Amino acid sequence: MHTPAPHRTLATTLLQALLLALLAALLFAVLTPAPARAADGDVTWTVRTASNSYGEDRSSFRHGVNPGGEVEDAMVVANRGRTDLTLAVYAADGYTTEKGQLDLLTRGEKSTGVGTWLKPGRGTVKIAPGRTAEIPFTVRVPDNATPGDYVGGILTSLRQPGDTEGIAVDRRLGIRVQLRVSGALKPTLAVEDLHVDYHGTANPFGRGDATVTYTLHNTGNALLSGTQDVTLTGPFGWTSTDAGKIAAPPELLPGEKWQVRVPVHGVTPAFRLTAEATVTPAVTGAAGSATSLEPVHATVSGWAVPWPLLLLLALVAAAAVTAYLLIRRNRARRRTREDARVQEAVAQALRDREDQSV
Repeated sequence: MHTPAPHRTLATTLLQALLLALLAALLFAVLTPAPARAADGDVTWTVRTASNSYGEDRSSFRHGVNPGGEVEDAMVVANRGRTDLTLAVYAADGYTTEKGQLDLLTRGEKSTGVGTWLKPGRGTVKIAPGRTAEIPFTVRVPDNATPGDYVGGILTSLRQPGDTEGIAVDRRLGIRVQLRVSGALKPTLAVEDLHVDYHGTANPFGRGDATVTYTLHNTGNALLSGTQDVTLTGPFGWTSTDAGKIAAPPELLPGEKWQVRVPVHGVTPAFRLTAEATVTPAVTGAAGSATSLEPVHATVSGWAVPWPLLLLLALVAAAAVTAYLLIRRNRARRRTREDARVQEAVAQALRDREDQSV
């Protein structure tokens, strides 16, 4: 039996150990996340509410104020980048986007509420790497301000050249500012433009789908959200189909509208459907808790004709009529043939009788 040389065995062992060490290093590099680094020229900053008598670690600025009153607060900006950072500071009104999220007007768009009442202590701020800066601001509410809720924000902005020549990119980061001007709070919500469409099914004995659409309109002066429920019923309440769980609408600012589209499955085509939309509004109090209001109802009727079933019934009726006519015609033919046979028999009998007489 051949025995390997000692120096070859040692070399093989060292090589295997080196390969194992290299494999372990590669696995460690893959499984251990590397620290995030900003690309050259990139900047990073954060904003937060200042800690003061209004509280600590607040997610947003929320204040109650009288007409003609004012509030003072502050925002803290931190430079997380590696170079000096110069930001513009301004305020803007808020609005709800088509995706149901709060956004703020751009600097060039005209504000009429928070965006004009809030004045930052400075219009620009320069922050060294790793440092923070506190930006105080004052909100002065006009004497003739209408009671109710107003939403906007205080923003920091950095304009940078975009990928396309001649186009600048405005990077914005801000904090929501919600004001409740004291006075009579009138939270009201309307359900408008309610409509129902039945889409049917190819199965004559099956159930189809329907779509209920309507518009939620915040006609009051308070921020409103709520829960929704949609039900479809047939004539005299014979059939009833619930839409199931419906996503809650976003928090709507006073005057805003939100389009709602609710699919309803398993609807019996009972010729005439009545759709009822029930919305229970919820208003957020000064402490951030929501209070439900009286439900708002709206109804509308629409057609749900079971065309496949009617077509089947028409075919069955046509087949029945055709069968009846064929049976009637066959009976008539048999009756005619029988009458002819009887007449021929009678005639033959008469002829035979005459022959016998002769």
